[in-house]
Amino acid sequence: MIKPKKLEKGDTIAFIAPSGGLGGLVPHRVENARKFLESKGFKVKEFPTSRSIKGNSSATPQERVEDIHNAFKDPEVKAIICTTGGLSSNELLDLINYKLIKENPKIFCGYSDISVLHYAFLKKANLTTFYGPAAMTQFGEFPQPLEYTYNYFIKAVSETKPIGRIIPSEKWTDELLDWRYKEDLKRPRKLYPNKGFLWIKKGKVSGRIVGGCLSSILKLKGTKFNTDYADKILFIETPEGQDFTKGEPLNYVDSQVMDLRNTGVFSKIKGLIVGRGYGYTKEERKDFEKIIKKHTESYNFPVLFNVDIGHSDPMITIPLGVKVTLDSSKNLFSIDEIGVN
Repeated sequence: MIKPKKLEKGDTIAFIAPSGGLGGLVPHRVENARKFLESKGFKVKEFPTSRSIKGNSSATPQERVEDIHNAFKDPEVKAIICTTGGLSSNELLDLINYKLIKENPKIFCGYSDISVLHYAFLKKANLTTFYGPAAMTQFGEFPQPLEYTYNYFIKAVSETKPIGRIIPSEKWTDELLDWRYKEDLKRPRKLYPNKGFLWIKKGKVSGRIVGGCLSSILKLKGTKFNTDYADKILFIETPEGQDFTKGEPLNYVDSQVMDLRNTGVFSKIKGLIVGRGYGYTKEERKDFEKIIKKHTESYNFPVLFNVDIGHSDPMITIPLGVKVTLDSSKNLFSIDEIGVN
């Protein structure tokens, strides 16, 4: 694994939008993120896609790839944070110069559809990247990002010691305040008590962690960009549905988890971590748990549910490809290897 250099105060963070163009619709979220990171002592450099929109994406595939290349080869830039997710990262896979990425390793962070790029950078450039907060969704939060999210981001990208034990957040939210009408600037989102980890299946394992947004990583099945799941610990999480005020319909999730089984993923992995569902009612969260139970009951690996990963907030930052441990007897999920040098 190639690991990027750690992020330090005074370093420059790049904003790019390799997929969706929300920054062009609601630029105040990009501005909020810039101001917050600058208040923490970092410099921010926005690349052209970060506040643009063309059709269903931020820009043409060529323009988005140009931003990726320029951010990686810019000597000032130490970290790259994607502004948001989307649906079109898969358009870029055959256009990216992976040799350039490999020769200019940088911290690369984002989630959701950015899962596609994480997998590609891992497979084609052997680079440790970071499944974590995006500029608009987490760093653009009003009145400021949730402390839990920021603290785990800094642990992952700025410290040359392992993150260690993951402590579940005390509170969480998936409340949506409409950015288009700046409802998000009127009050903070409501937070709810977090029940913490739930072990659907018990056990103890260690292995390298891979994963991402469930619907996004499935885009790569059968392609040269898919990861090798043998002896890995897999994490999955679910996004919003086509109705962005609600979560991915559970019948879709059920089918997608079956896709993982059909492609042999569950026969290869050593453990499974499932992020807290986004946009579900209390009953739907129970149904989500039942879906995971149903699909894993015939496999002999531990399954940890309701983890602070993904589309609800707050979220941890996961260095991809590093060693982690699951141990239900100690209620333990720990990240045991550094992601930066």
